[in-house]
Amino acid sequence: MIKVNRNGEVWVFAEQHAGQMEDTPLELMGRARTLADTLKVPVGAVLLGHNIDGLAQKMIQFGADKVYLVEDAGLKDYQATSYAKVVCHLIEKFEPQIVLYGATVTGRDLAPRIASTMKAGLTADCTDLRIGEHKVTKTGELHENLLLQIRPAFGGNIIATIINYERWPQMATVREGVMVMPQPHTTRVGEVIHEKANLTPEDLPLEILEEFKTERKVNLKAANIIVAGGAGVGSRDNFKNIWNLANCLGGAVGATRAAIDLGYIDHDHQIGQTGTTVRPKLYIAAGISGAIQHQAGMDESQKIIAINTDPEAPIFCYAHYKIVGDLNMVIPMMVKAIREKI
Repeated sequence: MIKVNRNGEVWVFAEQHAGQMEDTPLELMGRARTLADTLKVPVGAVLLGHNIDGLAQKMIQFGADKVYLVEDAGLKDYQATSYAKVVCHLIEKFEPQIVLYGATVTGRDLAPRIASTMKAGLTADCTDLRIGEHKVTKTGELHENLLLQIRPAFGGNIIATIINYERWPQMATVREGVMVMPQPHTTRVGEVIHEKANLTPEDLPLEILEEFKTERKVNLKAANIIVAGGAGVGSRDNFKNIWNLANCLGGAVGATRAAIDLGYIDHDHQIGQTGTTVRPKLYIAAGISGAIQHQAGMDESQKIIAINTDPEAPIFCYAHYKIVGDLNMVIPMMVKAIREKI
């Protein structure tokens, strides 16, 4: 555990693989910039790998004032032991007050290890991050400029705000797509701080011989139009209606976790708290009740059309256009109307 440094920087773990920066740290840079400006401290990016010097400037363009760059052949491939050792050393040396990670496979593996080593708190899967204050009930002590770590809890039934005023750094993971990626500024100037890894053979317990990566079947974040289906679609065969409407509109197909758990469609299409967060121009929700877990992933859509047989379905509370009816009748009619106008 490091001391509470209220002048410490706001850091983002800049996750990269094979020299390619992931989207999540770039998305986090926008919120890190907002938090740091509120606290009047610099933004730092922690960049680990091998032959990745060119990525440091990219982090500066997206808002970093400082990039802590550690290049070492032992960091070429991600291993939890080596990466955790290096990040913990940087935290002990430079004493940031906030460290943010993407809630990716790597982030979910790395962040808890660092939190355990530093004896610091960690909030997983945050949907919002703000700066605020907290008054301790027992002592009346007021703590200002704390990181308010906001996330759904108890199955999405409540929104919890989690704070950590005693053990720092304050750390959180944030899901992909939750934060809006800022626009890069090619004229931004920042400082690159080179640090050494100082790895030993014990820090690299594995030898990675070959890596296989399966590409996603759909890029929901980039889609301007999404047609999504829920458990109310009824079957995998009925999901063909969702595909037909999406194809006619030139859009992508999404789904709720319930639809995926029922086997109607693959996991890559999942939208919501445990899936992808999207902000399309048009979102058509068919057979989706509108539980808060799904709402968290799509409620920033510019226009929402909901189709449901239940007139009291929660999704109608935030849909712009509401169609009460059987999607298996409504969607074919929509497809016919669209094709006749093409």
